[in-house]
This record gives sequence, structure tokens and C-alpha cells, in this order.
Amino acid sequence: MSTVIEEGIKQPEKFTYNHGLTKEQVERALNQAIQKVEENLEHFKDTFPDAASVNNVYQPVKNDHEWTQGFWTGMIWLAYETTGDEKFREVAEIQVETFKKRIDERLGLDHHDLGFLYTLSCVAAYKLTGNKEEKDIAIKAADTLLERFSEKGEFIQAWGNLNDPNNYRLIIDCYLNLPLLFWASEVTGDGRYYEAAYKHAKTAMHVVVRDDASTFHTYYFDRETGEPTKGVTAQGYSDDSCWSRGQAWGVYGFPLSYMYTKDERFMEMYHKVTQYFLNRLPEDYIPYWDLIFTEGDQYRDSSAASIAICGLLEADKWLPADHPLKKIYRNAALHMLKSLIDNYTTIDHPESNGLLLHAVYSIPHNGGVDECNIWGDYYYMEALVRVLKDWELYW
Repeated sequence: MSTVIEEGIKQPEKFTYNHGLTKEQVERALNQAIQKVEENLEHFKDTFPDAASVNNVYQPVKNDHEWTQGFWTGMIWLAYETTGDEKFREVAEIQVETFKKRIDERLGLDHHDLGFLYTLSCVAAYKLTGNKEEKDIAIKAADTLLERFSEKGEFIQAWGNLNDPNNYRLIIDCYLNLPLLFWASEVTGDGRYYEAAYKHAKTAMHVVVRDDASTFHTYYFDRETGEPTKGVTAQGYSDDSCWSRGQAWGVYGFPLSYMYTKDERFMEMYHKVTQYFLNRLPEDYIPYWDLIFTEGDQYRDSSAASIAICGLLEADKWLPADHPLKKIYRNAALHMLKSLIDNYTTIDHPESNGLLLHAVYSIPHNGGVDECNIWGDYYYMEALVRVLKDWELYW
């Protein structure tokens, strides 16, 4: 980690002038988001929006595959927490039952994304309602995630059969799955969850961040020795480029790992990956789908912006008041959020059942390109809530 440079903010003036975002604008945007959630409650009660829209309309899927169903339930919980309206809680609890069935029957769980699935559904439910059954479902999910931890290499395997040497790798996204393990350790007193999450966080930090503070999407290890072997991408422009959403996972993931461990190395890395991200934002503050692009005719990824905003706002809580970059980071978050509110929402597209336009799921796999995607919608809504209140994280 000591070899990773901190390049600083190259155009500080871009983030120091007044962003112009008002509390009233944020409140209006959140109310619009809640209204959209309410409009979709009946349609997505025991089904879920697919990962990405088609022509900006989500199609329904069941909770038996994919890694993204938790984001919709998380949006419902945010709506419930913000309004206190019981109709949101009623639907969210119907959805939680599908998460119980999924973990009991282990449906489509051959991956590490149990945090995305169960933190925003069942951990959130327990934190908001105190329901012990929802707590138990989330602990069972944490147990299942723990099975993917490999002592050789000290990391959580991302995808697929654990015995397949081609699957012996991690991806940067897992930083947002680790809170499920950290939380499970807190509520059970069992240190195994904490140790696995902490070890993975340190391993990933050492391998996925390049010397220039850009990130690999995924990193392979030798199955016999546990030694790291190579970094590649499954979503970015190339193995050597920097996938925007992956970098955003780092912007949010490192402060979350710091929150649970208080290991200052995570905040040191936060500064480095965040500066790299901010330095490559185009004029409207919303990144292209890969940070190798800073201008031109390429797709934006509004979801990467939403994730990064949440990371910037989380880190803001841990930076001392006199930190020289504190104001710049917060202003950057609010500039991005204002750009999303002004230019990327579906407010003028009533036919859409999503919140944010111009997101990218996967250009290499030709899926969900220039569409709504459900995690972008969730993090956008979380960002709005974070700006308006001292929010207790579901993560």
C-alpha cells in the first residue's frame, strides 16, 4: 500500500465553488423518489425489479437468482423510515419472506453478494423493527457468506464453485458485502465473522489498488499457495483501465471498513482512490462508465456517481473538521448529487418505473447499457437521505 500514490485534487476550484444545491431541492427529489417507490409497491410486492431496465422500465423477477433484489427492498425500507407509513413496512416484510426462502433453499447464492441481498433487506428490517426472525435470517446469510472465505490468500471468493481454480479470485465490489459479516460479529459476539471480513478487506486493499490509485475489478490467486497472480476486469474497458463503478465501490467500501475496524490504513486508501475518481470526472460531475474516458461520445454511469456520493458522505463523518480536503470532498458529493437531480432523474419520463437514467450495467456483456439500474436507484435514494438527516446505516 505504501507504493500507492496520492495524486491530490488536480482542479480544486472545480469542487470549491458553490454547488447551489438547496435543502428544498433535496427534499423535493426525495419526495419524488418515495412517490416512485409507492407507485411500484403493488407491482413489485412479491417480485422485484430486474437488475437493469429495458427502455427505462424494469421487468419483474423472482427472488431466486441475481444479486440485486436487496436494493429494491432497501428502497422500500428507506421510504418507510423517512415517512413512517406502514404500507411500506408491510410490503418490505412480505419481501423479507422471500429472502428467508432463498437462504433456506440456497437459491442462486453461489457468489459473495449476500451482503447486497441481505443487509438491505433483513439487517435493515431488524434495525428498523427489532424483529428477531429477520435478524436470524441475516445471520444465516452471514454464515453462508463465511463459507466463501479462503484461508489460503485470506479472501472471500467472488463467484462460482469454490473448488474451481478459475473461480479463485476476489472482486472490489465485495467491500459492500463485508458489512454483513461485521454486523453479524457485533450481534452474535462471534469473532469469526469480523476476522474474515477484516482479512478480506486488507487483502483486497493490497491487490486491487494499483500504484496510481486506480483499481482492478478482479484479482486472481494461486489456489495452491494463496499468492496473488493477476488483476483483470470483467466489466471495465480493459484489464489496465479503471472501471468507474469499481472505483466507486472503493470510495464507499474503504470508509465502511474503517467504520468497523478503525484501521487508519482504510482511510488512507480512501483518499487515494477518491482523488483518482474525482480527478477524472467530466464537466457535469457524472463519470463515464470507465475512468479511462473523461470526454467524448461514451456512456455515463449515473450509478457509479450515486455510490461515490454515499462514500464521500460516509467518510465525511470520520474526517476531522480541520482536514484540508473535508470541504472539497463534501462539495464534490453535492455537485454530483445536484447533477443527478437536475439532469439524470426520470421526473420527465413518467413511463419509467426507475429513478435514475443513464446507468450502465455491463458494456462488455452488452446488458443494461444507458438504462436505469436498481443499485443506482438505491444509492441515489440513500444519498438523498444522508444529506437530509443523520442517517443510521443499514450497512
